[in-house]
Amino acid sequence: MNKISNYFRESYHELTEKVTWPTWMQLQQSTVIVLVATLIITALVWIMDFASQSLLKLIYSLFK
Repeated sequence: MNKISNYFRESYHELTEKVTWPTWMQLQQSTVIVLVATLIITALVWIMDFASQSLLKLIYSLFK
């Protein structure tokens, strides 16, 4: 039981004393970066999906 209470005590100490939390401005900047990267990756996947769909339709139309 001592190990468990020691674990929680050390975890709390680490979270309150040793961890460097981002400021509100840093958090907002990181969020914007993640959102923009998500939109770019989503657009790239959509473009690749559309291109492969078009290519497969072309190939299938050749064998009709």
